[in-house]
Amino acid sequence: MLAIKKAVSTLRDEEVKPYLTQILAGIGELKEQYGQLDQPLEDHMAEPVAGLIEQYSSLMSLPEQRAFWDPAPDSNHIHILSGDSFGGSMIHALKGLGWTDTHKLIILRENYAIGPLGQLDTPEGRKLRNDWFRRHIHEYFTVSDECEREYRELLDNLEQIPEQAKIVIWTSGNACEQTGLRHIAHLLENRPNEIIVCDACTICEELFNRPDVFINYYHSGEIPADKLREALLRMDEGSRLDAAEIARLSREWQQIAEHSGALRIWQDDAVLEVPADYYDGYLLEKLDSLQPPPGDDGFLKSARLVGEALGYCEQYVGDAYFEHRVRELVYSGVLEIKGVPAAMRFYSIRRKQG
Repeated sequence: MLAIKKAVSTLRDEEVKPYLTQILAGIGELKEQYGQLDQPLEDHMAEPVAGLIEQYSSLMSLPEQRAFWDPAPDSNHIHILSGDSFGGSMIHALKGLGWTDTHKLIILRENYAIGPLGQLDTPEGRKLRNDWFRRHIHEYFTVSDECEREYRELLDNLEQIPEQAKIVIWTSGNACEQTGLRHIAHLLENRPNEIIVCDACTICEELFNRPDVFINYYHSGEIPADKLREALLRMDEGSRLDAAEIARLSREWQQIAEHSGALRIWQDDAVLEVPADYYDGYLLEKLDSLQPPPGDDGFLKSARLVGEALGYCEQYVGDAYFEHRVRELVYSGVLEIKGVPAAMRFYSIRRKQG
């Protein structure tokens, strides 16, 4: 119960905290019982319960994540990176190196590859982005001012960076992290700190890949903590940004923020906006290549299609956007559906018959 109260204390609305504490206590008990079951739950119960427990675990990890942002006056490194998965690996890597006292994190939780970014530095632009996610991304269960709150929190964190600290921005070859790099460069344009850009994916591929065994990373969040430690030891080999390079990245961010599209890719060392249906043909090709289970009239679980598409896509997009496009293909009559499109695990699809 004490750990639950600590997690809830990170929230802001005082009126809901007592209710959330009781709810989370109940979910915590459910998690314990779920792990002790002698036999699995029925299918219609297992997935909702597992999803609820996953959300509980994510919330309970927030205090630990936020503890890694508390810039003491003697902090000498501030790491800025994209995604909670990458953030979790970075936390473990810093612990393994014994650097947690002087190395702090700022985690960009936005997926900059999807959703409109037009005028994101204005309240109007952030509302448009928030509204797009609420309309199109089923997993986006949040309060109406989520984008506004996270943006203000980001500005506060950047403002607290000690002047002597070295800023390390982690990026790799995908639209999410490269767009995030440009946004951060724009927000830091007038700061006196030394800024280094590091590509953990490239470092780890060079260190660990062999001709017979290799992994191509498409997002830094795919890197395990033990390999990430080696990347941290080599971060000083990263690219140091001078004033001209920071100004160039800032201009590129401003160009990106002039557009209103919902999808971006990384191609030819540039962030490019592409049509929202850019991946529709790719999804249909994957659907045609997969074998539906016997006796299901040719229907395939949407989650199976999305997983296959993610596994072979050379861009980082995220499962939520692929699932959004599957639903759009259903709405436009290209695909038929069986089930309820509340989440990808709840429905199946096939090519429209006749």
